[in-house]
Amino acid sequence: MSPVTRTAAGLASLTVAAGLLAGCTSTAPAGGGAGDAGPITVNATDTACEVSATEAPAGNLTFRITNAGTKVTEFYLYAAGDRIMGEVENVGPGLSRDLIVEVPDGGAYTTACKPGMSGDGIRAPFTVTGSAQKATDTDAQLAAATAGYTRYVASQVDALVPTTRQFVDAVKAEDVAKAKELYPVSRTYWERIEPVAESFGDIDPRIDGREDDERDPGVGFTGYHRLEKDLWTTGLQSDSAAVADRLMADITDLANRTKTVELTPVQLANGAKELLDEVATGKITGEEDRYSHTDLWDFAANVEGSRAAVAALRPTVDEKDPTLGPLLDERFEAVEKLLQSYRDGDGYRLYTELTPADTKKMTAAVDALSEPVSRVAGAVTA
Repeated sequence: MSPVTRTAAGLASLTVAAGLLAGCTSTAPAGGGAGDAGPITVNATDTACEVSATEAPAGNLTFRITNAGTKVTEFYLYAAGDRIMGEVENVGPGLSRDLIVEVPDGGAYTTACKPGMSGDGIRAPFTVTGSAQKATDTDAQLAAATAGYTRYVASQVDALVPTTRQFVDAVKAEDVAKAKELYPVSRTYWERIEPVAESFGDIDPRIDGREDDERDPGVGFTGYHRLEKDLWTTGLQSDSAAVADRLMADITDLANRTKTVELTPVQLANGAKELLDEVATGKITGEEDRYSHTDLWDFAANVEGSRAAVAALRPTVDEKDPTLGPLLDERFEAVEKLLQSYRDGDGYRLYTELTPADTKKMTAAVDALSEPVSRVAGAVTA
């Protein structure tokens, strides 16, 4: 997630069946920059977003993004209402990343590059023609995998709602100590499933926006981080209770929307990578929870959520690429072991207590994990 949109034991018990990903069968004519024509290339600069095709047939679309600019960039494919179909983040200058997106329905879409990872991005219309069967419609095991992950999302939402209610109630009661205790706990459930929440577009900026984010007109500094600032820096303000009520309303809205969300296997794979990008771009820098310095709670939750998504797809990964699964296990375990070394009671040490050597170790571990996770989408669509 860009700045604008923006426990291990439980994960170990997440065992859901998945199967071979059957390719989408398109009713549209061949061509359009996908399928046999190869990836749709995206040349991203600081001032342009050059997409090699303006339309493609429904099915699995691959965008190959190359950052020819000087700023770190992101690339998005949006459906109507800015619903995120897929995204890649943290593409540094001179680097390339692939985005694989399952788009079974024809219609009008939008591509966007976000140089500097901010703003609405450099947008252009993109048309998907025809229609395609969903992968989950053609493979019962794969349908079971996405259903299993959907249940995982539901379990996190079921914990997010009451924990946020407790946090909000503490803010409104001006119980600062209690609110500070509940702040990172509530965010844990949010951070595990953030890519799903982000897919709705409008919710994330209100719930998780930072003070210096660019925002649409009329969207103020609200949500978790506004209350974090009130609790740790400025003291509770005259409108803190109203901000807390707004957060609760947005979390309730999110809970209702997730009841009908339809996920694809590729979304699970992309979401796993997005969560690690979140760590790399926000948590390791210490800028996410800049007032409370509870970044390690978020860091751990992102990693847990990423592992849950990968676990759902593991049977397919094991069949398509037998060497990838053991590597994923090794790298996830390395990151989790590192995080355990920073435990403090039921939580984690404050980020300000870490040394530059600590953050260097974390950066190396996350980078090492990100590489095999980035290969999961390709494995499930092979």
